[in-house]
Amino acid sequence: MYTIESRVRYSECDETGKLSLVGVMNYLQDCSTFHSEDIGRGFKQLASEGYAWVLATWQIQVDRLPQFGEKIFVGTWSYQMKGLQASRSFIINDESGTTIVKADSTWYLMNIKEGKAARVPESESVYITGEPRVDLPPTPRKIALEGTAVDGPAIFVSQQHLDTNKHVNNAQYVLMAVDTLVALGYSHKLRRIVVQYRSQAHLGDTIAPEVYTDETGFSVVLKDAESSTVFATVRLEG
Repeated sequence: MYTIESRVRYSECDETGKLSLVGVMNYLQDCSTFHSEDIGRGFKQLASEGYAWVLATWQIQVDRLPQFGEKIFVGTWSYQMKGLQASRSFIINDESGTTIVKADSTWYLMNIKEGKAARVPESESVYITGEPRVDLPPTPRKIALEGTAVDGPAIFVSQQHLDTNKHVNNAQYVLMAVDTLVALGYSHKLRRIVVQYRSQAHLGDTIAPEVYTDETGFSVVLKDAESSTVFATVRLEG
């Protein structure tokens, strides 16, 4: 397992003084990118070879959000690379060693020039450490949508939403989903997040959120306002 140590910063906290949900996701993403850098497979090296890793799914279980100033230890490992897909797990531990966040993810290696997924080459097997998948239920292949959709306010993609791949950062879609629930007046206490990424939103796009509600949570579909192309579907459960 690759690990980084940190301390929850004030700028990473929500209104309760705890690490925000997006802050959690940023720590997971930062840990994986540092891992790639430290084994010589960072995003710049990969881009020079014509590739980029693209996130396909997230499943994140939050047992406790750490408080401002609390020390945390973020760990990640890749346990499978098969065909077009790679799988990576994560944990966040507190100072006592208790795991407070678990996460699992699937990724595709994108051929930048061709704009499509590529078979994972042997060079990427350097990630594999032999550790098993984190103890979480299987991530659903498709998020079920129940009931009638309620439209949320439009979201305009600006520079602050983008990452180095020039499209909306993965964590930003979750923030958009949470902000949509707040805007519609839904109360929520999040403990489990599942995200399925379908296509990439870019600077200047307008995202139209649709919210579906059921007994256990909310499903937020984030789609292009003009073409109705789905960018991501975010499942939020308490």
